[in-house]
Amino acid sequence: MQDTNTYKAPFIVLTLVLILCFFANISLGSVSIPFKTIFESLIGTTDNYIIQNYRLPKAFTAILVGSGLGISGLLMQTLFRNPLAGPFVLGISSGASLGVALVILGSGIFGGIFSTLLISKWSIVIAASLGSFLVLLAVLIVSSRVRDTMAILIIGLMFGSITAAIVSVLSYFSSAEQLQQYIFWGFGSLGNLSWSELGIFFIIYSLGILMSIVSIKGLNTLLLGENYAKSLGLNIKQSRLIIIIATSLLAGTITAFAGPIAFIGLAIPHITRQVINTSNHKILLPAVFLIGAIVMLICDSIAQLPTSDYTLPINAITSLIGAPIVIWLLVRKRKMIF
Repeated sequence: MQDTNTYKAPFIVLTLVLILCFFANISLGSVSIPFKTIFESLIGTTDNYIIQNYRLPKAFTAILVGSGLGISGLLMQTLFRNPLAGPFVLGISSGASLGVALVILGSGIFGGIFSTLLISKWSIVIAASLGSFLVLLAVLIVSSRVRDTMAILIIGLMFGSITAAIVSVLSYFSSAEQLQQYIFWGFGSLGNLSWSELGIFFIIYSLGILMSIVSIKGLNTLLLGENYAKSLGLNIKQSRLIIIIATSLLAGTITAFAGPIAFIGLAIPHITRQVINTSNHKILLPAVFLIGAIVMLICDSIAQLPTSDYTLPINAITSLIGAPIVIWLLVRKRKMIF
């Protein structure tokens, strides 16, 4: 494993870039705000409603979403030793989508009064959380009876297919207005959280990050293969359980509060490995945190369409901007580091 001192310079640069992107994200929008005004608002000498109640929470949400999805993607790729694994391979996002579909599209089966009573911001968050939790519970029950890690990956994909099928049935019986509302939720959004909602989001996110940090040693050992990891004394089942729960806390909470954000969880670990050539998770984890947050802030700044009143779907921007970057990095390096 590489000496962490070797990577001090890249981490300093990434931290400075993150701070710059953070201020740029707050500054850009339908109304441009000077950096000086942002700084004065942050230290409390100026009271700016737009900064304090809209742009600042949105910027923090972007940091949590980008870093959380990046880390959960890294955990899944290491656990399954599969470069195509992402934070949603366990069916967590599909479970959240099913919960939201039952609330938004449920009126197609249960009647309009049912939908009117249930649809609200918190009901959607709770429904998404419950959907994610139930799928997680099913995966955990199955994983306790299965020895092969790859079998868990396949089972997660099957759960995703089942929930997608149920959503399709609900969509068939729903009106165009309900379908539109569900599709808009599927676009993802970073700008809908208040400070109180962001606080709840941060608490659950912190638990996921803490469990990810605890699993660093296990992740490094798993890179050597499960059989070799066992010979080194690693408790495979316990490590696998911690990694799955950490991923579920991060990906499930992000989906519940911000919607299903595409691409970030799959691509950020690859971008990080190409930028910082290492397989040591003690270095990779904080690097993924920084790069995930930076990429998400950049994508959100572009989605805001500065000087315009329009905002593009964040999901579209993450894929349109990020996918070519990954392709370019892989072509430039000529090999995938894993």
